[in-house]
Amino acid sequence: MGPYVDSITPDEVIPASTGVVIIGGGIIGTSAALALASRGTPVVLFEKGYIACEQSSRNWGWCRQAGRDAREMPLIVESLRLWRDMNRQCDAETGFRECGVMYAGENEADEERYCDWLNMAKPYDIGTRIVRGNELKALMPGASRAFRCGLYVPTDGCAEPQMAAPAIARAAQRKGATIVVHCAVRGIDRSGGRVGAVVTERGRIVCDAVILAGGAWTSLFCASLSVRLPQLKVLLSVMRTAPFAGGPDTCTWMSEVGYRKRGDGGYTIAKGADHVVPLVPDSLRFLREYLPAIRKDAQSLRPRFNAQSLQECCAPRRWALDRPSPFEATRVLDPRPNKASNREAQDAMIGLYPKFKDAHIVQEWAGYIDVTPDVVPYISPLGTLPGMIVATGFSGHGFGIGPAAGRLAAELALGQTPFVDPAPFRASRFSDGSPIVIGPEL
Repeated sequence: MGPYVDSITPDEVIPASTGVVIIGGGIIGTSAALALASRGTPVVLFEKGYIACEQSSRNWGWCRQAGRDAREMPLIVESLRLWRDMNRQCDAETGFRECGVMYAGENEADEERYCDWLNMAKPYDIGTRIVRGNELKALMPGASRAFRCGLYVPTDGCAEPQMAAPAIARAAQRKGATIVVHCAVRGIDRSGGRVGAVVTERGRIVCDAVILAGGAWTSLFCASLSVRLPQLKVLLSVMRTAPFAGGPDTCTWMSEVGYRKRGDGGYTIAKGADHVVPLVPDSLRFLREYLPAIRKDAQSLRPRFNAQSLQECCAPRRWALDRPSPFEATRVLDPRPNKASNREAQDAMIGLYPKFKDAHIVQEWAGYIDVTPDVVPYISPLGTLPGMIVATGFSGHGFGIGPAAGRLAAELALGQTPFVDPAPFRASRFSDGSPIVIGPEL
């Protein structure tokens, strides 16, 4: 079972029409709703489960610029600016704080990669530096072993995933957005060759545009519209401890473990590099696009035939809009955590910080990450269906970039000049002959 998520008071009345419909109530969808409502645009958000019920509440909580692909840098810099003002804008606590993020390096190859990344990031002036010696030790108090170096971004931070998206959703409501939960969108009605309305399990609503921010469900939704959107799922398992004194404050990553100090004083802990990939029909459909990523990360991929595999083998890809959809059959993806992966992460944490042998694990959970072939998201119009914007495929690093990604999706839906160049995030990049360049950098 996933972590407890702060609740909202949803809207009960669905208007007959609106400006923009958002499908999906995670960090991207709620951020888009807030951006639209702040501009005075009528917007209705539909979530088939509850706000932040899937990966937006199950992630590590990092809000990082560190390690980002160069294509994402303008977006994440803006997102950190938005995060720093989020509590004030939402008039609520999201848990955001600047704590720094560090990648620990063990060898010369790591150091070379970190230096290359630092040089790429220099124009953004985010304070990145390579730390060594006593400065590195100070960021890892009590560590049992020394590292060669660390890539450290002191201006990075973290927020609380179980608090953030609900706080943003409530802020959007206060600005006029309608937020409807436990209501699946079954499909799209076209009018004049473009989006004309969405059909939900509670009826039809006319709209000018749709933002599809359905996370791991997005490719299936697109398939029902005869749109091919390469996207697969990766299982992420996480655990959290009870409040624990004397541990490190800086969010830190290494291949065997990643950790974050939580607002409640406990720690979120997970394996740093662990990619359990369910084998599903889309694994074959999209094999061509994913081959470069498979070749690059073959050693860290763990293909499995699991419950999700069976579910997707049996799931329909088309359905009548007056009948229940797959989004109603399974409202929340709530997979079992990989206990072995979590034990490996716990053992690594204790090996690195021996005092963590006394830390009490109070909960474990898992979630499905929506991953693109190049590990860079889609934030893009669908050229085959005018009026439809997709915002998905954030590949495990969407929480931190969520506020700016939601803003970009909102601007695209409104036909406004976007604040960053959206070309790197176009949905057509895997069909227009462009080379597949794998990101992020680290």
